[in-house]
Amino acid sequence: MADFRTSGTTKGGAQLRIWLALFGTLINVLLSFLMNRFGLYFFLDTIGTIAVSAIGGLFPGILTAVLTNAICGIFNPDAVYFGFMNALVAIFTVWFIRRFSIKKILNFMIYILAIGLFCGCVSAVMNWYLLDGARIAMKSETTQLLATSVGIHLFWAYFIYILILNILDKGISAIVALVLLTVIPKDKLDAIERGNWKQKPLTMEEIAELKKWGDKNKHHMRGRATATIIGTSLLLVVVTGWIGFSLYYNNLKQEKTIDAVNVLRLSESVIDPAGINDYISMGESAEGFTETQDMLRIIQDTSQAVESLYFIKFEKGSGRLIFDLGYDPALAPQKVEYDENILPYVPQLLAGENINPIEHGSIGGWMRSIFYPIKDSGGRVACYAVADVSITNMQDYMKSFMIKSFFILLGFFILVLAHNLWVTNVTMVYPIKSMAKCVDDFSNLGYEQEQLDKNVRNIRAVAIETQDEVELLYNSICTMTLNLAEQMRDLRRLSDTTAKMQDGLIITMADMVENRDSDTGAHIQKTASYVKIIVDGLKKKGYYAEKITPKFISDVVRSAPLHDIGKINISDAVLNKPGKLTDEEYEIIKTHTTSGKRIMEDAISTVKGENYLKEARNMAAYHHERWDGKGYPEGLHGEVIPLSARIMAVADVFDALTSPRVYKPAFPLEKALDIIKEGSGTQFDPKCVEVFLDNLPEVKVILKKYNRDA
Repeated sequence: MADFRTSGTTKGGAQLRIWLALFGTLINVLLSFLMNRFGLYFFLDTIGTIAVSAIGGLFPGILTAVLTNAICGIFNPDAVYFGFMNALVAIFTVWFIRRFSIKKILNFMIYILAIGLFCGCVSAVMNWYLLDGARIAMKSETTQLLATSVGIHLFWAYFIYILILNILDKGISAIVALVLLTVIPKDKLDAIERGNWKQKPLTMEEIAELKKWGDKNKHHMRGRATATIIGTSLLLVVVTGWIGFSLYYNNLKQEKTIDAVNVLRLSESVIDPAGINDYISMGESAEGFTETQDMLRIIQDTSQAVESLYFIKFEKGSGRLIFDLGYDPALAPQKVEYDENILPYVPQLLAGENINPIEHGSIGGWMRSIFYPIKDSGGRVACYAVADVSITNMQDYMKSFMIKSFFILLGFFILVLAHNLWVTNVTMVYPIKSMAKCVDDFSNLGYEQEQLDKNVRNIRAVAIETQDEVELLYNSICTMTLNLAEQMRDLRRLSDTTAKMQDGLIITMADMVENRDSDTGAHIQKTASYVKIIVDGLKKKGYYAEKITPKFISDVVRSAPLHDIGKINISDAVLNKPGKLTDEEYEIIKTHTTSGKRIMEDAISTVKGENYLKEARNMAAYHHERWDGKGYPEGLHGEVIPLSARIMAVADVFDALTSPRVYKPAFPLEKALDIIKEGSGTQFDPKCVEVFLDNLPEVKVILKKYNRDA
């Protein structure tokens, strides 16, 4: 197992990727600080991001992007809003480099233009509508000159200006990344790439092959894991954002309320409780009314929280408005009717009690009213000072806060999502899918020893190093497949030994029969060779494809020597008669087919499962049947005759023709072939004759080997 593993490489590669991300972040921050410090127009805060993405892959690139903008926020507060944009640049960089060669000029220019346009559009829109871009554009001589000379709106002039800056800026960053990719040694790049994996690194083609292999499944582990991670991350962002929003909103309301209470307390020191009744009855003509109102107006103007400030004395049925700083002074004092918002609190107000702030109004004008009792020297409430705080204006602040928070969180969301997906893919999805595919191949690609050994090598080459239960499972699978391959090797050795013993017994039995026949020299060897030539030829041409399997070929060739086993029951007088046989003797000779069939059937019933003996029975019983049905012993015809017997018929007759017998000399090869050709379609299966004649060179080799005079 150790031969196929790369222990320590993954850990070293992972550490290298982290250091690479930190170094890229340092470069980004340093260059961005210098640009900001000297007021230069370029940003140069994505050089490290693009370079790290190109060299180290997705997660280090996104980590570099988000860390860069988070740190740059220390000296440039607006930078934190653009972390998501640089993270998307990292994602696009990795995607582009994996699919296109960035070293080609056209691809390189397309890449620069794409990220430049994207960053320029996003930056221009965000700066103008969310940050201080409009004010900057008004003060920029370049933008003003562009707008004036071209005759376009200031926004579009600013948009074009930012777009050009970003294309140039990203072009510089891309050039640096390209130089680094060129000068960094390949072994270092491979080490960094290895750090992306917990197994043998997969190419894009191998990943695509895994995906295609897994398409047959209704559900996919990667899809489920991705959905879970995205859902969890989104839920985390939404919950965190909502909590942050709620806390900020409540704190802002509390701050505005405290500010309003301070205004009300300051107002208490200005207004004279003893003069309240005079203010109500006499209005502006009352002594000190105008001076008091002017001072109260000054106090209100010092507050950014209070929208309106007024003073009211609550009486049964209605109230008396003393001062209303939001209206014409001539309208106060006046009688006011209680609306539905204040009615529930009137008893408490008449009793001079403190009440909690009241929120009222509509979406277009939602207010919060804070009531503060102003008491006279006797401790009695002379009137209430009321300050209205606009929650609608607060919602405008909150909208801006939410948008800014969204962009800040979006960058970190992309980072968390990328990390979780990377961890899930390299520690679970890819290792498990790689193992599953290897095991599937092990099961489906056959059990030939060469294929088994190849499958074992393929499984062990995956080299999973997750250092958890997945690796334990992988090690178990490696051990199991190796043991299975070795067991199959042992079984094959045993099977081969058994087959050799069986073949030896077959040859011995066939020799015993042949030795009784005085003129059939090497008949079993030659017929077996001819049978092999014919059956291989049929397979090569695709004839009888459903029948001719590797097992069929093996069974036929191995049992061919037994085709004349029935001759053991023929007497020597008939078997070796030198002259022509009488009709009675010929009938005796013909019984060797039925005797052979009976002998083989007895053997089959004795040796369970030895299927090759079934083909031996077929050849022994039917190798004298004819294609036209005029043969013996049963007069079978055409494809009703077993294929093995049809093959043997050609081999047996050809050997009989080309071999000397006690009753005839050997026929010349040409005459023997003519007889075989004449028998095609009558005595022999035409396809068997066709492939036999097609392979004459091999036939002649056999003939020359055993017939020295041929």
